[in-house]
Parts: sequence; structure tokens; C-alpha cells
Amino acid sequence: MAKELKINLPPADDLFPTQEERDDARRERIIDLPLHEIHDFPNHPFKVKMDDDMLEMAESVKKYGVLVPGLVRPRDNGGYEMVAGHRRKMASGLAERGTMPCLIRNLTDDEAVIIMVDSNLQREKILPSEKALAYKMKLEAMKRQGQRTDLTCSPVDNKLAGKKSLAVIGESSGDSQATVHRYIRLTELIPQVLEMVDAGKIAMRPAVELSYLPPDQQQTLLEEMVAEDRTPSHVQTMKMRKFSEEGRLNEDVIHSIMQEEKPNQVEQFKMPRDKISKFFAPGTPTQKIEDTIVKALELWRQRERNRDAR
Repeated sequence: MAKELKINLPPADDLFPTQEERDDARRERIIDLPLHEIHDFPNHPFKVKMDDDMLEMAESVKKYGVLVPGLVRPRDNGGYEMVAGHRRKMASGLAERGTMPCLIRNLTDDEAVIIMVDSNLQREKILPSEKALAYKMKLEAMKRQGQRTDLTCSPVDNKLAGKKSLAVIGESSGDSQATVHRYIRLTELIPQVLEMVDAGKIAMRPAVELSYLPPDQQQTLLEEMVAEDRTPSHVQTMKMRKFSEEGRLNEDVIHSIMQEEKPNQVEQFKMPRDKISKFFAPGTPTQKIEDTIVKALELWRQRERNRDAR
């Protein structure tokens, strides 16, 4: 008869953490983290600028510290990943503070993306490119979570099937479903054209139309805009999109469309500077040159009128 094998195992409490330890591991807590242990969020769409607002924030942090803790999550390879608080981290560095108070929270990748986007959309100043990239990241995260992401549903379908992800995304920032869709379309623009949108040189609706052009056609248009020092109207971009979808958009067509006079467009008269520079002292401001020329023309016109009256 086989002997009963006895194995002396340590108590379960010695093998596993206590319930209190397990609860403590999951509990959110705020601690001062060294700045070098806080890593930026991957592909963070919001720019952290060294501007006057940042200098003011740094001065405030220097005097009072960071009043609102940042939000971080642990990284698998050590340290922490910033979810919300990139500007506060930069201000802390400028204020020569080695640490920053942070709330540590265990988050999945998609949960972190959604929180990161929502927290930054509350800022007053957001560039179109920032909002476009942020909306796209959040939409993709929601898609991975299994939420609806139909971009083409009608308003009637919305009421029947419930809110779609674009409408949910817009609620946190006050944008409509259609507006969210337009912003996401901007991510299809080549970087140089997207920069023109940020600079206010191209409005939203024309930019959305241009987003449907392939990158090579956008590049051709960009070269035309630079050469002619003008941007297309909404109507002109609609024409370009139509020609592109028909396979008929090329350099000549783009040039022809760009030469069309836009509504309310005021024709500008240009004169090479070297032809008039001899009449002005070096360094004379352009506005002063223009004012002087206009005044000279007014005097010339008055003289011609007096001559005709004789």
C-alpha cells in the first residue's frame, strides 16, 4: 500500500498578499514623483509651447507649487506615463522643481487615450490640428472598445440606433457629430497644408474638401498656393475634389481653378520693389511706401483735373 505523501505548505497568507495589500495596490494615491520618471504620452497630439502662458504657469508653480496633481499610469518597463498634466510638468521643470504631485491610476491603453483627450479638450486655446488628431485617437480607442463608429449614419439612424461614437466624442467639447467628422478629416491633409489651417490661412470647410485629395495632388496645390500667394475658396476646393474623384485633376487644372476670381475677391496690384526703391531711403517700411505712392497719385489726379478744367 502506497504511503500518503505529505507536503508541508506555508499558510496561504504567506504565499499571497493580504486583502489589505491587494486593496492598497489597487488604491489610487497622490505622490510626488521625480520629473525624470514621468514620460510623455505616446503621440501626444497637444503641443506644449514655450509661450507667455507657460512662463506665467512656471512662475505660479515656483511660488505655490502644482495645485492640481497630474494623472499618470505605471509603465511596464518602469517609471510612469503622463496621461494629463504635460504643461504642468514642463512648468515644474522651468520652476526648477524636481518633483510633481501626481495621481497614479491603473489604466488600459484605450482608457488612457480617452482620458488624455477629454482632459485636454477643456483648454481654451486648441489648434485645429490638435483637435483633429485628438478626436481621431479617441475614435480609434472607442472602436477598439467595441463602441459604434459609423461615420456615415444619418440623423434618423442616430435616433433609432442610439448615439454614435462621433456624437459621444463631441459632447465632451461641445462639437456636433458633423463637426467631429470634419476635424477627423483634417488628419488626411499633408503636414504643410494642415499648418496653413492652424495659421488661419485655410478655413475649415475648404480644408475638409482638400482632405479628399491624394497627397501628391495636395502637394501640387501647395506649390501653386506658394507660387501665387493665394489660397482656394470653398467653391474652388469643391471643384478640385470633383475633378480628383473623376480622375481629371492635374497641375494644369489646379492652376486654372486657382486663377478663377473668387467672390468678393479684390484684385491686388503688385510692383517689383527694385523699380521704386530708388525713391525711398533704405529700410523704409512697406506701409509708408504704399501711403506715399497713394498720396502722389492723388496729387497727380488733382493736377490732371485742374488741367482739364482750364
